Amino acid sequence: MKYTKEQRLDIGRRIYDGEISRYEAAEEYGINEQTARNYMRMYRDANQLPPKQGRRSICAPSFKKAPAELDELKAMTKEELIQELIKAKITEARLKKGYEVKRDGTVILYGNKIIK
Repeated sequence: MKYTKEQRLDIGRRIYDGEISRYEAAEEYGINEQTARNYMRMYRDANQLPPKQGRRSICAPSFKKAPAELDELKAMTKEELIQELIKAKITEARLKKGYEVKRDGTVILYGNKIIK
């Protein structure tokens, strides 16, 4: 996904100001973590700001779940969790191939086209 220079600077500003981490920016904007870092540097250089002097650490991306979803998962049995995992894997594989199945499986979506 391409962003204009103003959009890149805005993403960089958010990272520089600490609103979001570069990992969160990468996830939110659909870009690579290194690209998000470059946007932050571009913002910093455009505004003649000093580099951040925070501690250097490697942070893993955060996968946040809504509390309601987490409670639902905790309430499931092992068999129910396995079934949900299988469904998620199947959905992921279908999306990689470019289609999605709706309702009871009689409606298949290829991109924006509906095929029955």
